[in-house]
This record gives sequence, C-alpha cells and structure tokens, in this order.
Amino acid sequence: MSLGEPTSTTTLRTRSPAALGITVYGCGRDEAGLFRAMAPRFGVRPRIVEAPISEANIELAFGNRCVSVDHKTRVSNRALLALGRSGVEYVSTRSVGCNHIDAAYAASVGITVGTVGYSPDSVADYTLMLMLMAVRHARSIVRGADVHDYRLGAVRGRELRDLTVGVVGAGRIGGAVIDRLRGFGCRIVVHNNRPLDAVEQVSLDELLGLSDIVTLHTPLTADTHHLLNRRRIAGMRRGAFVVNTGRGPLIDTAALIPALESGALGGAALDVVEGEEGIFYADRRNTPIDNELLLRLHRLPNVLISPHTAYYTDHALSDTVENSLINCRNFAGGNAPWPG
Repeated sequence: MSLGEPTSTTTLRTRSPAALGITVYGCGRDEAGLFRAMAPRFGVRPRIVEAPISEANIELAFGNRCVSVDHKTRVSNRALLALGRSGVEYVSTRSVGCNHIDAAYAASVGITVGTVGYSPDSVADYTLMLMLMAVRHARSIVRGADVHDYRLGAVRGRELRDLTVGVVGAGRIGGAVIDRLRGFGCRIVVHNNRPLDAVEQVSLDELLGLSDIVTLHTPLTADTHHLLNRRRIAGMRRGAFVVNTGRGPLIDTAALIPALESGALGGAALDVVEGEEGIFYADRRNTPIDNELLLRLHRLPNVLISPHTAYYTDHALSDTVENSLINCRNFAGGNAPWPG
C-alpha cells in the first residue's frame, strides 16, 4: 500500500533547443497567462485551449506529441484513443494524482501519462485550517453570526496541544502537515509505508484508536480505496474528527455518515468527497445535485465541506505550470518526466 506522494525531482534536461509544440487543454485565464510567460524559457510553444479535452477538440492536438490536461474533467478512453491516433505520445495532467485518466489504457494506445509536483504548502496550510475549524466548531459559529446570533455554542472548542493527531501518509504533503503540527505542541502519530525519523509511527488501526484528529494524505489506489471503511471507522476514538484533503474515495462515505449522525465521531472537514466529479467547480445553486451522500453531509452541523480547493494558491499554480512545461520538454528530449 503506497501511503506517501513521490518526491518531485523536476529538473530541466533538454537535448534539443528546438521549440516543442504542446496543446494545453482546460486552461483557465490565470493558467494561460503563466503558460505563455514561462513557455519560451523552456523552449515550448503552447496552444491554449480553454475547453477541457474531449473527442470534439482532439484536432487541436494534431502535430504535437505532448498535451497538458486539467484535473477537473475525466479523460475518456475514447479521447485517449483519438489522441494516440493523432500522434500524441505524452499526456501531462496538472495534478499530483491521475485518477481521472486510465493510465493503463493510455499505455495500451502508446501514451505515457505523467503527473506534476507543486508546493505542498498549499494543501498543508489548508489542512491545518480545517483541523482548527473542526475542533473549534467554526461552521456553526460563523453561520450563527451571519444571521446575528452571537450566542456561544453549547460545546466548547478544543486546543490542538491537548490532542493526538494521526497523519496517514507522510509524503511531501503529509510531511509538511507534520512540520506545522509540531508548532502546536500536540502528540503526532504517523502511519506511512516507509520508516521516518523523529516521528512516532504506528499501524493504521493503532493510529485510528489513538487519534483525536485523523488527517489523510495518501494517494488513491486500489489498495487505499475506502481506506477508512466501516470497520476502521468503528475503530476510531469516540468523538474524533476526520480531515480529508487527499481524495474523496479514501473514505467510505456511506459508513462515515452514520458515525457522524450518531455522535460516534465528533465531525469531519472534507475538501474532497466521493462523487464530486461534475458537481465541484460549478455553480450548482439552481441545479439539482444527484449525490444523496453529499447532500446528507451538507445537512450535518458537524461537517465542513469545501470544493477541492486546498491546492488553489498562486504559488501552487506557478509550480504546476512550470513543471508541466518541464515534463513535456523532458519527455520530448528522451528523459524521464516527473515522477519518472
């Protein structure tokens, strides 16, 4: 079971100064500006496409061996097949994970899929914010103040120095979270797939039984899908909080909700949820949401939900664009892109 992100080793290594053409799909205005500004430095000529990749716009990749895609839209196998037939050999997703792309199928049609690294501080900062908001019941406090109800809550908040925080996955992001937690004076226990210095490492079941807060920072794989399943949620400390800034399917939502409703768990702060695709990143105020589990989570007063935004900082965006360019340049030059 892989529980830590790979370490970024993005180093520009080119064999040819010739400009490399790439097509950048699903590119927002802020991303487009960075791609255009940075591309000449790396010998890349970007073709910017605002729409996400689909079978309908594959022709925009013709003539380019490399394309860059966003992480918000699933890349269908039909689109991958069309890319392969058009001569594309490398797809770089502007994300650490690639769960929205069938990498095995891509390989079968001659396409390599690569991910990018970016500053772990964006997600680590956000994770600490969610922890503090959860243990201080920030959702109910702010909602009350919004309607001019300034009474103190019936339940007092808790201080991190009095708590045990369990970190599942100590890669780049999990490690950055651990660094931040040390300043709060709390006990930190870690479950990771390799030994680490200067941390208390325990089994996953031990971590769940010890921790007042459990925070997830492991990639989503077949082994980690529903890592927090019904059995493991039942084994968590009573009143504990769950924080997830990794991937939604790390948690079995159908098992999480009854534990939250019954009070077995104290609360959850979720930047990612199962079935978020097609819902997050869109204005759904006047559109029905076909995800009953998400709607049930929203109705719980002890649950905080944000729309997969932990990564969303200017620094992380700059890193993402730069490393996308480097990956494509390295692939075209015959070198291994990150993570290699």
